[in-house]
Amino acid sequence: MSTLRERLDRSLGGGLARGTRRALLALVVPLALGFSAPLWHMHMKAPQYPEGLDLEIYAYTVSGDVAEVNTLNHYIGMAKIDRAALSDLDWIPFALGALALLALRVSAVGDLRSLIDLLVLFGYFSVFSMTRFFYKLYVFGHNLNPKAPFKMDPFTPPVLGTKQIANFTASSYPGGGTFWIGIFALGIVALVVWNLHVLRRAWSASPR
Repeated sequence: MSTLRERLDRSLGGGLARGTRRALLALVVPLALGFSAPLWHMHMKAPQYPEGLDLEIYAYTVSGDVAEVNTLNHYIGMAKIDRAALSDLDWIPFALGALALLALRVSAVGDLRSLIDLLVLFGYFSVFSMTRFFYKLYVFGHNLNPKAPFKMDPFTPPVLGTKQIANFTASSYPGGGTFWIGIFALGIVALVVWNLHVLRRAWSASPR
């Protein structure tokens, strides 16, 4: 067992499969493009808004019909959507930048172990981001001002999919920024699988 562990440790600390380093360099491009498009999109439609209202959540800000949505939120006692309320976004650009730097480091001097670590860190980033996003939406919909002009039961806006909230049909779905970051993630997964496959073939070909 100790021999197998030592062999595995040596293999994980070895070089990357051919083409992996160049592929990592290329994958930094879609990760950077994640800043140029919304990470998430929310669309709200009601009889008085037949064309709907849109909120686009970027890695660094929120754009779209923010003023109109804030006016509606005031009537139901929901907190105003502004930079202070969305301070959770502050860490996302730094996290994406750190992932890009780590990918460049793995490309330059990394081994299979560091490539797997990069994938694990991206997994943590994804889970934490979605968890915080759900929590933030929950807080927005459950901390309603009891003195608001219109009373309604607490609610959670949809994280993914469509939900009826009063006379609004709210839809939430990933934006182009998430698409680009998803390409980075799929690329890292493919590189890890490929390198493990190459490692397995090397083990099969070498004497035990």
